[in-house]
Amino acid sequence: MTTSLTRAAFAAALAAGLCMPGAAAAQAFPERSITLVVPHSAGGTSDILARTLATEAAKTLGQTIVVDNKGGANGSIAAKSVATSAPDGYTLLLATASTHGINPALYKKLQYDAIKDFAPITLLATVPNVLVVGKQVQAADVPGLIAEIKADGDRFNMASAGAGTPGHLAGEMFKQRAGLEFVHVPYKGGSPAIADLIGGQVQFLFTTIPGALPNIKAGTLRALAVTSPRRSPALPELPTMAESGLPGFQAISWHGIVAPAGTPASVVDTLNQAFSRALASEQVRQRLLEEGAEAASLNTQAFGEFIQQEIANWAKAVEASGATAN
Repeated sequence: MTTSLTRAAFAAALAAGLCMPGAAAAQAFPERSITLVVPHSAGGTSDILARTLATEAAKTLGQTIVVDNKGGANGSIAAKSVATSAPDGYTLLLATASTHGINPALYKKLQYDAIKDFAPITLLATVPNVLVVGKQVQAADVPGLIAEIKADGDRFNMASAGAGTPGHLAGEMFKQRAGLEFVHVPYKGGSPAIADLIGGQVQFLFTTIPGALPNIKAGTLRALAVTSPRRSPALPELPTMAESGLPGFQAISWHGIVAPAGTPASVVDTLNQAFSRALASEQVRQRLLEEGAEAASLNTQAFGEFIQQEIANWAKAVEASGATAN
């Protein structure tokens, strides 16, 4: 009896000892710097948001978060690189409406699965698009623009930062919901699109608030509405598309954090807590507002459900637009 108990106790102790390295590793996370891959070039809204939150979250984690800009293919290059990384929490992706909303419907052969290949950590912020027109457009609001396009649609061209971008697909939603006909002119980025809108080569576009705000304030562009469910604190006087006669219209850009699928739950929880704490900082929230973004923390389950909803929402817009990419 005593011998059996001794052997059982020894076996239990041995099993506990064998399990200790993994448990200790999980408790010790992070033991070195973390890389946050951003699917856009430096200097844009995504990059600024990522660096702001990475700096603040690092204070909780006790390790540096290094931002690695990896643009191209509407964010799919960055997403694939993270999907195939070790699931240890040391390589993260700044997921966006493109990587985890639009791309699954846009790309015929997407080299990652937006659901199966990632572990959701948290939503960080939402960024409404804004409908802006140039000075050659007379309309003062969305109903006026709809009437103007219906009266003389041949002269209306809509710019975008590129085919398949949130701005392009917001325009396709607009076309479909309002029963309009106009020409889509894709550009290689938001800046040249805005420059041609100011110059009169195109008549309107949907773009992120940060990209258009300086020109809206300067009076070189006129804002008509935002595409979010509620008004934006960055432009509180501006109505939503829904308030402007298109109920249910929603086309937001957003940013969140995901890790490779298989990342331990304890690591995911640690990262969720760190970024959630960063979002609670008044200084961080104010910096996001300056970029036209609103802090929007979610737990891991809710963020996973949000991604699934976004994929379904954008799929309808992609189908309506006829846009595809290889």
